Amino acid sequence: MPGSSHHHPPRPADEQRRFEEAMHELWEDRVTFNKTLGLKIESFALPEPRVRFDMRPELVGHYLYGRLHGGVTSSVLDATGGFALMCAIADKHRDEPPEQVMLRFTRMGTIDLRIDFLRQGIGERFYAAARVTRLGGRIGSVQMTLTNETGLLIATGAASYVIS
Repeated sequence: MPGSSHHHPPRPADEQRRFEEAMHELWEDRVTFNKTLGLKIESFALPEPRVRFDMRPELVGHYLYGRLHGGVTSSVLDATGGFALMCAIADKHRDEPPEQVMLRFTRMGTIDLRIDFLRQGIGERFYAAARVTRLGGRIGSVQMTLTNETGLLIATGAASYVIS
C-alpha cells in the first residue's frame, strides 16, 4: 500500500485477534445496513481486504433476470472501500491497542463515490475487494471491485473518504 511503512513489527497476535473480533462485531453486526446486505468479512489481508455476500431475493433488482440491484452493488463497494481504509488505518497505527484504533473509525464518511457497472450482477455469491490508493491524514482514496463466484468482474468503483 502506498505510504505504508512496514518497518514496524506486526501487531502482536493476541491484539490482532482482538482487533479482528471487534471489526467483525462492528462491521457485520453493529452496522445494520451491512447486516441487511449480508456482508461478511472474508479477509483482512492488505493490500486488498475482501468481503463476501450471498445472493438473496431481497437483493434482486430485475425480477425477470434475478440480477443484483445496482444500489446493492454501489452500497457493497462503498462499504468495502470503507472496510479497506479501516484495515489500512489499523495497520498504520498497529502500535495502538485495538480499542484505540476502533475509535479512529467513528468519524469516517464517504465524500465521493463512482461506480462503473460492467456486467449484470448474476451469481450465487459475490466478492468485493478494495485497495487503498492513498491514506492521508484526513482523506483516504480507494479502488474497489465486485466479482461473482466464478471470478467474473461485475463492477468497479473508486471513492474518497474523510478519515479524521
